[in-house]
Amino acid sequence: MEEVQGNLITVETLAADFRRLGVQAGMTLLLHSSFKSLGQWVAGGPVAVILALEEVLGAEGTLVMPTHSSDLTDPAGWSNPPVPEAWWQTIREQMPAYDPDMTLLRGMGVIPDTFRKQQGVRRSSHPVHSFAAWGKHRDKITSGHELEFALGEQSPLARIYDLNGSVLLLGVNSLNNTSLHLAEYRADYAGKQAVTAGAPMLVGGAREWVQFRDLNWNSDDFAEIGEDFDRETGRITHGNVAASEAQLIPQREIVDYAAGWLARKRK
Repeated sequence: MEEVQGNLITVETLAADFRRLGVQAGMTLLLHSSFKSLGQWVAGGPVAVILALEEVLGAEGTLVMPTHSSDLTDPAGWSNPPVPEAWWQTIREQMPAYDPDMTLLRGMGVIPDTFRKQQGVRRSSHPVHSFAAWGKHRDKITSGHELEFALGEQSPLARIYDLNGSVLLLGVNSLNNTSLHLAEYRADYAGKQAVTAGAPMLVGGAREWVQFRDLNWNSDDFAEIGEDFDRETGRITHGNVAASEAQLIPQREIVDYAAGWLARKRK
C-alpha cells in the first residue's frame, strides 16, 4: 500500500484552525481562497471549508465570497484568449444573459463555485462582479448592487465596509483582495479612468446587451499595498489553516489605508 503523505483535514480541524487564526462568531467575513493550498486530504472537499467557516461564524455571522463572471464582458477586451473582431457583434447579440443560478464563475476557484449553490446563499445581481453571501447580513450585502462602478459605493464591498467586516485570504495574497478595488474607487490618483463596459442581461424579461460605466480596475499593485499595510500597521493576523498560509485583515482599515496609498504612489 502506498504511504499517505500529509494530514487528514476535516470540518473539525478546519474550524479549529479558523478559530486559532482569529475568526469569531458574529463576524462578517469575505473569503478569497485557493482550495489546493489546504493540502491533499480534505474530507468533503470545498464543502468542508464552507461548513467549517459557517460553524465558526454562527447564526449571527455572515460569509461572503466573490462570484465574478468575467466571461460576460465585451469581447473587444478579451485577451486570454482573444477572439476575432468578426465575432464580436455575434457574441454581444447571442451570449446568454447573466443568471445568478446558472452563470459560471471565472478564476474564482472551487470554494466560491460550490458556495454559490448552497441553499440559503444569495448571489447579487451584477452580471460581471457579483458576490454571494450567507448568514445574518446576506440581504444587506447582496441587495442594491448597482450596475455602474460595480466595486464602488453601491457594491457588496461597501456594505462589508459599513459592517466593519474582515477579509480572509486563504492560500492567496493581497493581489486577490477585491476590497482594494473599493479603495481605487474612493481614491484620487494619476491615470484614474472611467470606461464603458457591457454585458448580456435580462431587462423586463428580455435579453439585452447593456452598456454601463465602470472603472478601469487595476490590481497590479495590490500585493505591494498589502505588504506595506502589514509592515506599517501590524494589523494583519498571519497563521495556517491546514497547509495553507492565511491572513485575516480588517477590511475597513486596509481600504482606508489603500485609498491614501493609491493617492500618494500610483502613477
